[in-house]
Amino acid sequence: MKTTFKILAVLVAMVGFSAASYAQSNASATIITPISIAVVDHMNFGNVAASGSLGTVVLTTAGARSVTGGVSLPTTTGTVSAANFTVSGQANFTYSITLPVSGSETMTVNTFTSDPATTGTIGGGGTQSLSVGATLNVAASQVAGAYTSGSTFNVTVAYN
Repeated sequence: MKTTFKILAVLVAMVGFSAASYAQSNASATIITPISIAVVDHMNFGNVAASGSLGTVVLTTAGARSVTGGVSLPTTTGTVSAANFTVSGQANFTYSITLPVSGSETMTVNTFTSDPATTGTIGGGGTQSLSVGATLNVAASQVAGAYTSGSTFNVTVAYN
């Protein structure tokens, strides 16, 4: 009987030490505000005077212009504006910026730049301004007239 009791005690002790253990966990997710971009101002290089030589007009993200080659800027500037956008989304999230390589009609627009440059951070209010500048390539003896791109250019933003 004592032996049976000892065996029973050892078995109970072994079962107690080999019992399974577990922990509990919750699953969660945070749905963030979708990112979006809206045009505030369209890009406009303003009035440009062409000559017998080719040249360029560089429009900065701040809307300042400079010229190279046979292009000059008349005193009457016309409407000059970098393209401006409002990026909206989740506050304090960063995002990437993808600019076009070039857009072409009768004059080529290329060398796009942006401010912020390649990555932005949406502010605490859920928005950030994004400005885009570019270079307008003016041909030698470019025909006078108002030029507007036949197609739009895309600026893409995406969360990092």
